[in-house]
Amino acid sequence: MQPWPWYVSGPLIALVMFFLIFSGRNFGMSGNLRIMCAALSGDKACDFFRFDWKAQRWNLVFALGAILGGFVAAEFLSTDTSVAITEGTIEKLTQYGFTDGGAAYLPEQLFSIDSLSNPYTLLLLAIGGFLVGFGSRYAGGCTSGHAISGLSDLQLPSLIAVIGFFIGGLFMVHFLFPILF
Repeated sequence: MQPWPWYVSGPLIALVMFFLIFSGRNFGMSGNLRIMCAALSGDKACDFFRFDWKAQRWNLVFALGAILGGFVAAEFLSTDTSVAITEGTIEKLTQYGFTDGGAAYLPEQLFSIDSLSNPYTLLLLAIGGFLVGFGSRYAGGCTSGHAISGLSDLQLPSLIAVIGFFIGGLFMVHFLFPILF
């Protein structure tokens, strides 16, 4: 089974965004963490979680749907888990020590349970998690929220954030990744 072509999935995303904007709602996955913490009594520990989270329950349902949709697509609608990347990229990943470059979306050397026993990997995950969490909070949202919802709503801060995300991604891949691996 092949992935859906852009001319099917793109308009479907645009249709969802139209309904969200029309109903006055913003989409973004990082905001769901705040909603979950507030729902689980996080307001007792921090003022940041004191807000009417029940007004945003729809966002939790949306996130659950995204998770379930990803699971259904990966388990039942995908026959090939390899990633279409160039031979040059596979060679570069092999130089960095990744023997399964292009074989799957999640390289075993980074995402297997065994990799969590390596202190260096744990340190990288902790630092990376902190930077992603700090960055999404500082930017006022995550990449999906800014790139899909913010740009659909023609918000200048989202455009600036998306440009920053791309610059950061290029910096990571071309400068930091070779140093770390």
